Amino acid sequence: MNPDSTTPGPAVQLPAAVLWDMDGTLVDSEPHWIAAETALLGRHGASWSHEQALALVGSALPESGRVLAEHVRACTGVVLDPAAVVAELVEAVNVQVRAAVVWRPGALELLAALGAAGVPCALVTMSYRSLADTVAAMVPGAFSVVVAGDEVERGKPSPDPYLRAAQLLGVDVRRCVVIEDSPTGVASGEAAGANVLACPHMVPIPAAPGRSRVASLAQVDPAALGRIAAGESLDALVEV
Repeated sequence: MNPDSTTPGPAVQLPAAVLWDMDGTLVDSEPHWIAAETALLGRHGASWSHEQALALVGSALPESGRVLAEHVRACTGVVLDPAAVVAELVEAVNVQVRAAVVWRPGALELLAALGAAGVPCALVTMSYRSLADTVAAMVPGAFSVVVAGDEVERGKPSPDPYLRAAQLLGVDVRRCVVIEDSPTGVASGEAAGANVLACPHMVPIPAAPGRSRVASLAQVDPAALGRIAAGESLDALVEV
């Protein structure tokens, strides 16, 4: 053996794919949603607390529209079409994101590292296609697949969005890592059978057996996601 040669180490195991949530995970758009909800309800004479807004984080938009329309009706008697409520919210948030997108810490760097490692990524969001495409276009080529909230029959916390993404990518969802920031999204990923990495933003996500958690996506790299995909749990979140 050549004394100058080195024995290669074991190959790094990578996930079959990484399935990304968008709002609050990839981009810091949840404040835009809350502002849009508050403004819409205010125009109809209804108040909307921060706590009420947080209860909708991660929810499918039709459900959010239903909750908001019912809230207005209960407060003021005004009857709104939930679908029209959703359309107005999506347009308002789209305008804000186009004007100034704020990426979550470590998200772009992790996306780039996954791309360099050849790991396919999907964007799986309850936002509608118009907004999902706006964000995906800001990172050209990063996402092989986009699954939007207006393209699935059942949204999060149903497993359908993540199962659909894995199907479109042609991978086993059980070998994928889902990255989420909300309990609703985490429930969706876990119900799909994926390995979930929770990176809480506006809503706490409790510890659970087998659940991985980090305070920032800057704490993980493709190799760490590979270990999570293989069934290892990583809980680097310090409870306060």
